[in-house]
Amino acid sequence: MTLPGDRLPLLIACALGIERLALRHHAAAADAAAGPVTVLRTGMGPEAAGRAVASALRGEAEEGGTAVLATGFCAGLVPGMHPGDLVVAEETRDASGRTECTGTGRLAQALSAYGTVHTGPVAGSAHVVRGPARAALHSASGAVAVDMESAATLRSAMLTAGPLPTPVTGAVAVAGAGAGEEGDRPSVAALRRPVAAVRVVVDAPGHELIRLGTLRGGISAFRVLRSILPAFLEWHRSLLLPWR
Repeated sequence: MTLPGDRLPLLIACALGIERLALRHHAAAADAAAGPVTVLRTGMGPEAAGRAVASALRGEAEEGGTAVLATGFCAGLVPGMHPGDLVVAEETRDASGRTECTGTGRLAQALSAYGTVHTGPVAGSAHVVRGPARAALHSASGAVAVDMESAATLRSAMLTAGPLPTPVTGAVAVAGAGAGEEGDRPSVAALRRPVAAVRVVVDAPGHELIRLGTLRGGISAFRVLRSILPAFLEWHRSLLLPWR
């Protein structure tokens, strides 16, 4: 158990070099962190993300003691979203199941100073989702955004954490967050590790990057990602409160 005053490590996982570049100032913010902060470039896609996070967490000092936050760019699925908008996942979900996130409300509040914040499920995909497929995904799943790594990152993080004694059905759950029903998806024992996912919309319905003139949207998303590390650290510090 992590007690107030303990040093809680934070692992920030992103897929791409440009995302890591946006977060490169993390070292300068170390004094504001609740513990050691590592920015990990996992590589693109769910398999690479899962492997990289599992490897990074192997041998951690306390099993489940490292908070994990997945971040980077995403595709928005909700009409009215714009490049540079922020998405805070209430849960991540893909074909393998779902993972509930920790402290979503606190994280969304911390991010509100940096732009428009959307909360809801974030879908995981093994490939880039474009055009009509996005509308279909939003309609079928209720997801507000999609990316290729968040679901795999958080699932891998939870599967390397130590189990809590009380089992739940249908979801990988975080201590302090409710577990929901998930139909016929696999039941997983309740696990403990603070996890979150924050994505910056790089394109959205009506603003796809493949369209001429939308490069400006990508630049906007980069600038937002570069600015939001203080909100991640605020969320991280909140984990030292006696909720666990």
